Amino acid sequence: MPYVDRQNRICGFLDIEENESSGKFLRRYFILDTQQGSLVWFMDNPQNLPVGTDCVGSLKLTYISKVSDATKLRPKAEFCFVINAKMRKYFLQANDQQDLVDWVNTLNKATKITVPKLSDNQQNSENQRALPDVVGPKKQVSYKTEIIGGVPIVTPTQVYECGDVANKSEREAMQRSHSQLPYFLGRTAQDHTVIKSGYCVKQGAVMKNWKRRYFLLEENSMSYFKSDLEKEPLRMIPLKEVHKVQECKQSDIMMRDNLFEVVTTSRTFYIQADSPEEMHSWIKAVSGAIVAQRGPGRSAKVRFFFFFAPDAALLFFPLC
Repeated sequence: MPYVDRQNRICGFLDIEENESSGKFLRRYFILDTQQGSLVWFMDNPQNLPVGTDCVGSLKLTYISKVSDATKLRPKAEFCFVINAKMRKYFLQANDQQDLVDWVNTLNKATKITVPKLSDNQQNSENQRALPDVVGPKKQVSYKTEIIGGVPIVTPTQVYECGDVANKSEREAMQRSHSQLPYFLGRTAQDHTVIKSGYCVKQGAVMKNWKRRYFLLEENSMSYFKSDLEKEPLRMIPLKEVHKVQECKQSDIMMRDNLFEVVTTSRTFYIQADSPEEMHSWIKAVSGAIVAQRGPGRSAKVRFFFFFAPDAALLFFPLC
């Protein structure tokens, strides 16, 4: 779903048909900047790209006449919507139905507030008041709960609404190599139950650079790979070594959105998710897996000492 970053811009991943009528959709990171009056898209989140990297596409909001659902226009493309701008139609694919609705509403509202009806000062004040409406209230989404490996896993039911699981898995594998979507069926079966999987961006231990990696959370470990096609992980983090998982308190220093940290005995891993929802989902999943691995709350061990009392039975007393 689109989210607001630290610069008050609306952001998120979408697939776009960059070459008109090609039918080929590519994964891109979109930024809707109402103050600059533009919609731009990059190969990845600019926070993960070299400084000064240019966008791969842009569109002025004043050129947009309408944004609408394109299900009937592109029946084979799931969660598709279209942006009508000047003499061209831009077809995009959202992650799910709710994501589609949010983007369509957000873009339509953003294009309306760019129409110059007031003076510059009045318009700026109106825009500031309208910004919270652009994001809109978070709509209710239906979820289902499953118990996997003793951990309650909550997933949106919209992900499974259209098409069978196998076809969806193939589509995700081919089109969404940078997606944060759930683990697909193309990978060989694992020895342990997969609790959560998807792409995040991780900070390196030595160079401190940021690279996109495929993360896999299982019952006893959290691993990351170069891609979802790799069989051997770059590193496996045993959950028994993880002390805590939480939203990163240094995110302001690192200037990164959706940043969380996995603190282990030897190192703190800084990981950036693609959205606030994904960040909280990872924190909840890893924390739940740790709790499930360690079992129910362990009571403190109680030690006893004993002595013989005159004319009495053997007595035991706890040592606190």
